[in-house]
Amino acid sequence: MVRAGLTTERLTRAGAELADEVGFDQVTVSALARRFDVKVASLYSHLRNSQDLKTKIALLALEEMADRAAEALAGRSGKDALSAFANVYRDYAREHPGRYAAAQTRLDPETAAASAGVRHSRMTRALLRGYDLAEPDQTHAVRLLGSVFHGYVSLEMGGGFSHSAPDTQQTWERVLDSLDALLRNWPEPRP
Repeated sequence: MVRAGLTTERLTRAGAELADEVGFDQVTVSALARRFDVKVASLYSHLRNSQDLKTKIALLALEEMADRAAEALAGRSGKDALSAFANVYRDYAREHPGRYAAAQTRLDPETAAASAGVRHSRMTRALLRGYDLAEPDQTHAVRLLGSVFHGYVSLEMGGGFSHSAPDTQQTWERVLDSLDALLRNWPEPRP
């Protein structure tokens, strides 16, 4: 019999909290069962397996980040929008490292198409409209922003910048200034 109060949503949120505490790679149905002090079998009416749990955490993280990004972008354009958008990702990764890692999970095409990842793409393209980029440059810019944001955040969280001055916030601001300048003066393609 399933323990009263357990729902897929509650288990997903608890799994997300667990990911933030111990790392996304360490999240399993067994670890979640221990958290609720129940037998693993009692969770299988809500979750198929550990991969299903991880997918649900990834979807939750994408949704949370999309909600934050939408709120941050409201009424902004240009560099202000770029900075707000970038800061959502950096802040979310710092606050929720396990969930952020989950959001990087490769989803099957059907799940990805139904996820908040689509909102992320639309918001990125919306902020790029302020820079007047046409295709295929807009797609190149989407990839550039994602790479820079994720790369910086990953290196920073891994301690890659902790050994030297200046402060990482100063560097982050310089990175955003540089991205803004690049987007305003997007280079012509090579022949």
